[in-house]
Amino acid sequence: MSRNRHRARPIAVAAAWAVSALYGLWFRPRLLTWGATEDEARGGYPGDELVPDATGSSTMAATLPAPPERVWPWLVQMGWDRGGWYSWDWLDHYGKPSADRIVPEWQQLAEGQRLTASRNGLAWFTVAVVEPNRTLVLRSNLELPSGHSFDPRSAFLPRAYLDGIWAFHLRPVRGGGTRLVVRTRGRSHPRRLTLPFDLLLGEPGHFLMQTRQFQNLRTRVGPGAAAP
Repeated sequence: MSRNRHRARPIAVAAAWAVSALYGLWFRPRLLTWGATEDEARGGYPGDELVPDATGSSTMAATLPAPPERVWPWLVQMGWDRGGWYSWDWLDHYGKPSADRIVPEWQQLAEGQRLTASRNGLAWFTVAVVEPNRTLVLRSNLELPSGHSFDPRSAFLPRAYLDGIWAFHLRPVRGGGTRLVVRTRGRSHPRRLTLPFDLLLGEPGHFLMQTRQFQNLRTRVGPGAAAP
């Protein structure tokens, strides 16, 4: 019995290495660039410069069946205490359904404005770039492990933190649609602790949430959508 166990160990180790290599070389690059063309994934976008020394990045994209001026109002009203995030509401909106209509009082957005991201108000996105119907960049600075936001202009950074952007870029496409490219860039410290989290939870989690948002936005702006 013990001899069989000794034989199984090298096989298990080899299998683990094979799975890791498959994930790193084939699956992960596709997960981080889901839906994006090669040019979109490699291109530069407004807001990239906010995190010049990023330790992680993704570029995902989808084509929505409406022009940018119809997609933009849905993005502008995002926020926990506003229209939600149009993703898995039970994960990022405490079960409260995201908005299914355009709300006029949520249509004002300015650079420097905070969008609440948690029920207790201790986490938020800061609006970093606003170019109507074209670009919206949200920035997040989180202390770890609390997940509370902090001011990046402070003279003293937390011992562990995450600094990143969540950027939405809208481009018109033939036929009256919108190409929505979503770019994330982030840096975290200390990397020896945050890297395993990014690989195991952060990147897969973003993939699940972002693809769901694409799907829900497509439903809200597509044929048969409710009038604003």
